Amino acid sequence: MRNSISIPSVFEHNNSNLSMVSQDLINGLRLYIDDVPYVVGNLALSEGLSPHRTVNAAPTEIDYQILFQAALLLASYKNNRPLFVTTGFPFSTFQVNKSVALDLLQKTHKIDFDMSTFSSKGRAEMNVDVVSVEILPEMMGNIIALRKGETKAKGNFFVISLGYGTCEAALSTENGIVQRTAVSINGLQYAIDLFTRELGRQYSLGLKNEKQMEQAFMNNFIVLNRSKIDILDIRRNVLNMYYKDVISPNLRRVFSDADFAKADKMYITGGGALYMELVENFYKEFEDILNVEVVSNPLTLTSTGYCIHSVQANGGDTDSAVGIDIGNSGTVITQYDNVDVESVDLKFK
Repeated sequence: MRNSISIPSVFEHNNSNLSMVSQDLINGLRLYIDDVPYVVGNLALSEGLSPHRTVNAAPTEIDYQILFQAALLLASYKNNRPLFVTTGFPFSTFQVNKSVALDLLQKTHKIDFDMSTFSSKGRAEMNVDVVSVEILPEMMGNIIALRKGETKAKGNFFVISLGYGTCEAALSTENGIVQRTAVSINGLQYAIDLFTRELGRQYSLGLKNEKQMEQAFMNNFIVLNRSKIDILDIRRNVLNMYYKDVISPNLRRVFSDADFAKADKMYITGGGALYMELVENFYKEFEDILNVEVVSNPLTLTSTGYCIHSVQANGGDTDSAVGIDIGNSGTVITQYDNVDVESVDLKFK
């Protein structure tokens, strides 16, 4: 059985004393990169002042490197074995990043981390051997999961992935993706920027950063000057604007009548699939020609597809197979939970 874990894709430099501030590693991630300490994920949100991450960062940037090391640590902490990793990038950056990512990721990674955030132990090192890396377009991860995972999708279908940095769409056939229909456009960040501007017209937002606005957008409220403010109406309005001004025109451009004659199903995935205000627009536009369905696991579908691909590519070895989706909002790690838990050799500093 496959198991997925996720962390927010944020980090921040932090050299404070953070002894026993969390219950476990996933909530207590602090890594050292070139001897500089960074809090990552949930710990960055709870202890950081302004946690951040560059949208669609390249594998050469520290944003990507920190999150990839965090993902490897989470995948290996209970059982450090050689890993066969599949990961990916959006259509818009895939060709540029593929070869660079292979060179940087396929090696033995020395991960320097702090265990005192969740235990009585201190700073430690772990060597994680990534024996092979496969780089896919993110959309391929979704399609593999849909066809080979729990859904067992058959025939031809459209896929819409509503991510934070990019929204991607494509027509998938049993022969592969129809490249003419593959498109990357502005993601949910577009709607959150609208949300921030609209809210700023009515209230003083202070020094709230992009991640804090994203967190508020995910909730039904925001706290400003010690007042809880309902944001549902604003969120609905900006999501409708995002669909009308960005998503719908681009789908009309790439999906032809001939495409709709080939497929009668559309799967919606990604973080945006959690906003019914946005999904309702797809139902309204396509209800007369397509069966629109939100996948059951929109936040983990891509990494699940990556993990399945790792198994297919490495000859069926589920023990070493890992899928890592380094998203702009969250980083998801999927592996098989039939891996035996072994003692891990750590070097303490």
